[in-house]
Amino acid sequence: MSTAKKHTRAITNTVDSPYVKLKSIDFGDCRWSTGFWADKENAAAQIMLPYMGDVLCGDVGHGLNNFKIAAGEKEGEHKGFYWHDGDFFKYMEACMYIYSLTKNKTLLKKLDEYIGWIGKAQEEDGYIHTHIQITEGAERFSNRKYHEMYNYGHLFIAASVHYRLTGQRNFLDIAIKQADLLCVYFMPDTKHYQRFGFNQTQIMGLVELYRTVRDEKYLKLAEKFINRRGTYKIEHDSTTEGYPIGDMVQERTPLKEAKEAVGHAVLALYYYAGAADVYAETGEKALIEALDRLWENVTGKKMYVTGAVGQAHYGASTSLDMIEEGFIDAYMMPNMTAYNETCANLCNAMFSNRMMALKEESRYADIIELVLFNSGLSGISIDGTEYFYSNPLRMVNNSRDYEAHADVTESPVRQPYLECFCCPPNLVRTICKSSGWAYTLSENGVAVVLFGGNNLDTNLLDGSAIKLTQDTDYPWKGVVKITVDECKAEAFDIKVRIPKWAVGSTLKVNGEDAGVDVVPGTFAVINRTWKAGDTIVLDMPMEITRLEGHNRIEEVRNQIAVKRGPIVYCVESPDLPEDVSILDVYINGGAPLEAEHKKDFLGGVTVVNTELLLRDDKNDDMYQVVTKPVLKSYKTQLVPYFAWSNRGQAEMTVFLPVVWN
Repeated sequence: MSTAKKHTRAITNTVDSPYVKLKSIDFGDCRWSTGFWADKENAAAQIMLPYMGDVLCGDVGHGLNNFKIAAGEKEGEHKGFYWHDGDFFKYMEACMYIYSLTKNKTLLKKLDEYIGWIGKAQEEDGYIHTHIQITEGAERFSNRKYHEMYNYGHLFIAASVHYRLTGQRNFLDIAIKQADLLCVYFMPDTKHYQRFGFNQTQIMGLVELYRTVRDEKYLKLAEKFINRRGTYKIEHDSTTEGYPIGDMVQERTPLKEAKEAVGHAVLALYYYAGAADVYAETGEKALIEALDRLWENVTGKKMYVTGAVGQAHYGASTSLDMIEEGFIDAYMMPNMTAYNETCANLCNAMFSNRMMALKEESRYADIIELVLFNSGLSGISIDGTEYFYSNPLRMVNNSRDYEAHADVTESPVRQPYLECFCCPPNLVRTICKSSGWAYTLSENGVAVVLFGGNNLDTNLLDGSAIKLTQDTDYPWKGVVKITVDECKAEAFDIKVRIPKWAVGSTLKVNGEDAGVDVVPGTFAVINRTWKAGDTIVLDMPMEITRLEGHNRIEEVRNQIAVKRGPIVYCVESPDLPEDVSILDVYINGGAPLEAEHKKDFLGGVTVVNTELLLRDDKNDDMYQVVTKPVLKSYKTQLVPYFAWSNRGQAEMTVFLPVVWN
């Protein structure tokens, strides 16, 4: 049996976090071996990251150039948005995961080169933010629109991960120097800085830095950023000019009193994730109570069927503050104009991942999975080189003014480069680290969180070795086989997630009923004395279901969506007759829904074959006299939502009006 070890290489290192019930495994202890996520991870290593590196290190994406200019080694002006440094840090973080899995020395050499330029750009007192450093007249911490805090959060996280996975301090030392400077500016309770920070990513970063170097001042500063917010008069001052205020940046209500998710969805969810990290270390009851309320509000009243969040590009909060890219009223869920920024969707999964660890409840993992297979993965093309920023549930050609935001946020097709480049590296780093989310460690055992062909070789919290092999064709098939390859002699738990959708699932150990409750939306806990060769088989019926929205969601009244397992489906115009508008397509509610796997279609997916009804008697009048519609039967396929828009510019819809024959 292998020697006991201390877990120190986790993505979010919660091994010593006193209020975390499900601890992170070390990154690399689980490796995807076959199937869906193994294919995505390989694509990330071979296609996504090299392509992204060419973009960000060249003259298109500007990322590395900005650091070289700030270092005085290159002439030029800052290019890209204020937060472009943070996007480059996320790309670097993705590279770190692939290096850790592959031990590709060329990748490590590139990272050292990037870190060298970042270090040269850093000023003597620790400050680094290329837009401020390069742009004449721009001053430090003068306006929160500059997104310094966003950049620092991703710097601290990436540097912590780099240190854990490589053992090198070159990046970590840069982060510590910047974090120490933040403490100088923001630890004192000065009025000028009490509202500062447009995007609160620094909270997550400071906690992760604390977990890495155990300097409590970073945790205390993270707490200060939470406790200050919402405690001051909401009016513009020199640190807020240029961007909306109030609910837009979650500053109208103190977090511990908040009951509703408001404002910019990415800001909100990074904020909540950071607060969850703080609770993991402090156990402050008011924090977790607020986070419980906010999670329920997000997932129960403001989340799409795909796991996407952030209903509107522009709108107003319930307090009538102007908001952008974010949450509006409960149950107000437009399809065609849904914003659903890829980053926001991924942040929804990040927040849920933290809540799952804190509460030891599998219902949070249902959201992680929903996002990963749907509204997260829809942000990148199957070939890994084109991106969506926004992810609507319906696309009608020529129905929106894309020119105003061309190549920035909204577009009818994925783009090879987005000027606002926050989403692509966020998604790719999530794919690269997904194996680190597959399992967690409980007090006396291990929890199976994500399904996919993989091998786990880790240690339980008592130091004993555990090796598992997972074999499955998930998400296309519902059978998951887990084999115990090595374990301790004493009894311990294996917790198996039963997805909420998996009604009627069975769980067997060595061919016999496991004798435990198998309840959708919970962990099935099997405690026994295990031995090498033992098998667990979870069999989840992959029924195709029709889903309807809450009766307060006006936009989907009398419409249904189709879902099979964790996969949400849509109809796309390449699967319809030419010149048929997606708006004239209905679904026959009583028609059979039949799954068919197509290994050579859209990268290998299971489609749903069914009967649609096409209407051809409508005109363009805004209002029309109702007559019995003329509907023509048309048999075709529905495709996974994440795989749409890979066959040229197309129309698409997730929800379809239903006719019950």
